This record gives sequence, structure tokens and C-alpha cells, in this order.
Amino acid sequence: MPGSAGFPSSARVRKRAEFQRIQSGGRRVTTEHFVFVLAATPEGMRGPRLGITASRKVGVAVVRNRAKRLCRVAFRSTPELWPVGCDVVVIVRKSLGELGAAAVISEWRAVAAVLGRRARDVASAAPARHKEP
Repeated sequence: MPGSAGFPSSARVRKRAEFQRIQSGGRRVTTEHFVFVLAATPEGMRGPRLGITASRKVGVAVVRNRAKRLCRVAFRSTPELWPVGCDVVVIVRKSLGELGAAAVISEWRAVAAVLGRRARDVASAAPARHKEP
């Protein structure tokens, strides 16, 4: 049953142009293993959306896919960190090694205050950006 894990396409950043928009104009928060880039969701889109980037520097395909799975689990487990109307791209900086989901979630929650400030900055700047012709 593909897709039954509870992460619908409406909750994902999927297109290259969307990744580029978020990464070029977003606000960044850096941790030991991750870089979070937050940007306002385009008009007509709902809820927080997640995009994940894990380059070959992180490791082989198995390691990158595990890191992305852990990011999806952490994103679903921490809805309080992601306000509605916010797109998030998570860049995996280095291999997570033996870290489990609990360790990833605790690393994300450790920067909750900073993420909240960046999300508010993004939300306050969004209306001005959307009104431009």
C-alpha cells in the first residue's frame, strides 16, 4: 500500500521551483545535523509543507533515505513547530549515524524558539510579497 504512511502530497514540497523559491528567499535555522529553511506558503496552499534535501555528502542512498524517513517522522511528530502557511525545507547536513527518531525530534525541539521566531518573520513578510503585481 504505497502512500499509506500518512504523508500526502499536499503536505510535501515537490517541485524544483518550489525548493528554489524557499531556499532563495527563506529564513534559515541551523543545528548540528540539519538546516531548516522556512518560507511563506504560496496563496491557495494550506498547512505546513515539508521538503527534504539530502546530498551525496550525507552518504550512500540507504543512508540518505533513512535520514529522509527520520525527517518525515520528526515533522509529523512535531506539529507545534510548524505554523499553517509555512513551507519548510530540511537540509540534512551530515549523516545521522545511529541517531533514532527520538534524537532527531529532540534536536528539532531544542531550536523550537528560533523556529517560531523565523516562522513569525516569514508570516509577517508574506502578505507584502503576495500583494505585488
